Amino acid sequence: MTNITVTVPTSSTSPDVAAATAQFLAPVVINLQALAVNGKQAHWHVRGANFIGVHELLDHVVDHAQDWADLAAERVVALGLPLDARIETVASKTVLPTMEPGFQKSEYMIAAMVAQIDATLVGVKKAITELSDIDPTSQDVVIEIARGLEKSRWFLSAHIAE
Repeated sequence: MTNITVTVPTSSTSPDVAAATAQFLAPVVINLQALAVNGKQAHWHVRGANFIGVHELLDHVVDHAQDWADLAAERVVALGLPLDARIETVASKTVLPTMEPGFQKSEYMIAAMVAQIDATLVGVKKAITELSDIDPTSQDVVIEIARGLEKSRWFLSAHIAE
């Protein structure tokens, strides 16, 4: 009996394309993870006008941010590369603005979360632009994320629009 060794590559994408793609997707994952954590903080501590509506909307923002982080992270891993989104890595690498701790009025929490989404969208839009020539499949992932973030931003900002 002969032993046959079969080696299956981790990805059908070249290592160079995978590395180039990961450099744009990894920051997206980091910032989405930070958005989810900060959104949950806002959810727990929101006070004031339209409390229940804002409280519940923040939960949706958190759920979506977690789903999108998973989508982008799984794309990196499907390309055969590891991804570091441990809490200490997220805390040290996120570009999201800091939020005030403790209880805050709903207007503050909404504005703070819109700022968080805007900061996340900067990296997402950069990834959309850069991935167009590198990996259209990964570009499609970040286009989906951008579409969702912009919808979440609209839902939040509508609460404080004049």
